[in-house]
Amino acid sequence: MNEKEKIINIAVIAHVDAGKSTLVDAFLRQSDVFRSNEEVIDCVMDSNDLERERGITIYSKNCSVKHDGVKINIVDTPGHADFSSEVERIIKTVDTVILLVDSSEGPMPQTRFVLSKSLEMGLRPILLINKIDKKDARPQEVVDEVYELFLDLNANDEQLDFPILYGIAKQGIVQYDLDTPSDSIEPLFKTILKHCETYPDMDDEPLQMQISALGYDEYIGRLGIGRIYQGILKPQQQIVVCDSFGNQRVNSTSQIFVYRGLSRVSVEEAHSGDIVVVAGISDISIGETLCEKDYILPLESIHVEEPTLSMNFIVNKSPFAGKSGKFVTSRNLKERLEKELEVNVGLKVEPTESGDCFKVSGRGELHISVLLEQMRREGYEVAVSKPEVILHKDENGKTVEPVEEVVAIAPEEYSGTIINKLNLRKGTMIDMQEENGYVKITYEAPTRGLLGYRSEFINDTRGEGTLVRRIKGYTPYKGEITQRANGAMISTETGSAMTYALWNLQERGTLFITPQTEVYEGMIVGESARNVDMDVNPLKNKKLTAIRSSGNDEAMRLTPPKEMTLEEALEWINDDELVEITPDCIRLRKKGLKPHERRQYYREKIAAE
Repeated sequence: MNEKEKIINIAVIAHVDAGKSTLVDAFLRQSDVFRSNEEVIDCVMDSNDLERERGITIYSKNCSVKHDGVKINIVDTPGHADFSSEVERIIKTVDTVILLVDSSEGPMPQTRFVLSKSLEMGLRPILLINKIDKKDARPQEVVDEVYELFLDLNANDEQLDFPILYGIAKQGIVQYDLDTPSDSIEPLFKTILKHCETYPDMDDEPLQMQISALGYDEYIGRLGIGRIYQGILKPQQQIVVCDSFGNQRVNSTSQIFVYRGLSRVSVEEAHSGDIVVVAGISDISIGETLCEKDYILPLESIHVEEPTLSMNFIVNKSPFAGKSGKFVTSRNLKERLEKELEVNVGLKVEPTESGDCFKVSGRGELHISVLLEQMRREGYEVAVSKPEVILHKDENGKTVEPVEEVVAIAPEEYSGTIINKLNLRKGTMIDMQEENGYVKITYEAPTRGLLGYRSEFINDTRGEGTLVRRIKGYTPYKGEITQRANGAMISTETGSAMTYALWNLQERGTLFITPQTEVYEGMIVGESARNVDMDVNPLKNKKLTAIRSSGNDEAMRLTPPKEMTLEEALEWINDDELVEITPDCIRLRKKGLKPHERRQYYREKIAAE
């Protein structure tokens, strides 16, 4: 019998853009995972189209490398707090984490979040200060800031004694210190093997494996991914599946896979400590434990943070409904949301009084907008209401709301505008630092006040600022917060927009459409320059006469319209508006398409107040 493989499982955790996926690329390249003639793309682990376009990791993924006879399973995790449920599940399956921190930015709000989860699990992190080749790198100060962060998070003495490495992940370089050059990530491999013990041999114990992620294969169906804590798992093995409610059911596995490089490889048996993929259990869910029939040992269920935001997903009933989407009915919408719930643990779906509307709750705007973007690409049509913050009652019966830590980094000249806007949104300043012409402002503000702020911030800082947010906790309800200051331009007609009409309208606000765009009555075609809604006719054309004009038509130049992304559209709308999402278009509209319907809505709103 072969000697049991030595296994260490590690997760790479960090704030967005700190270089997690790039470091995983370096692990794979320097472990000869790729053939010499194979073309390798950057961020090879970000395999999803959405991840590539946005340059962020949304789903945690697994791969493995071999070094000095030890198999190292690597998990690439998301950095956005909106995908915190992914991070929470994955931390349970690893032996240590590599904490990546940018050498100039230092620890950011999301760094704090992912690190706190690791420390709670009792893991001993390895610190890697990345991007030390930056002009404004300040590695020593960043190390001090990380120590402070560990102390803030009540790290124990063992956890505080963490190894520190320095590197440039993009070049595949890791150094023991700033003065010892290196040309590979060998120091990181050696540190992992020295710092972290291989998983103990528990093959003789009864089987215990917990599912931490799900996958799908069009040939073999649903897949459960997780770590074998003890015992051995084989294909065609009869097992008992235990869920979080104590229910048990008997099933059998069909195939067992492990990770070798980026590939899933079918094996005859998988051993304790390894991260494996199980096929054959069609109703497997996250958090469930696989056990032997005679030794039922369910593991503690995976706890996931509560959602903070909700939106209504409504069947699209606009005049253009069904023109481009394949799935447009309430049954299609219900089935798609139920399918998402199986994989997306942080999401919550509740039915409403109307059969055409579902209340979907998540960890933030990005969390829900990524789902909407996926649905759009799959051919779904849906209308979405303005995001609403989920309020709670504390033990004294008082209303509390989620509050976020906001870090704004921008050129100094914009600091006054940022402070003014965040104060209006009921924010409280925590800290402010100036360095090299840039200012770093830390605020604590209610989530409710931050809805719609990101696009405003980008405009205010001329695209030079970065804004980072993290859910911090709950605070007493802060009262009314002013919403969007400008009204909407609402179309009164249905048809194709005309250049002449838009040329006259552009003086009265910002347009969202171009000439020949199909519009319908009640659709929002632009933002009014005033704080009231404006009914406009974008179809109006120039009256033709027999008299020739000399050169007037050539002067009809239009300002380029403001093209709304999905996130910007969700941030922009008010309570009486919807975002209509279809495979080929994102439109904004009023809930009431006719003027009398809108008047009725306002009367009901005033009566309710």
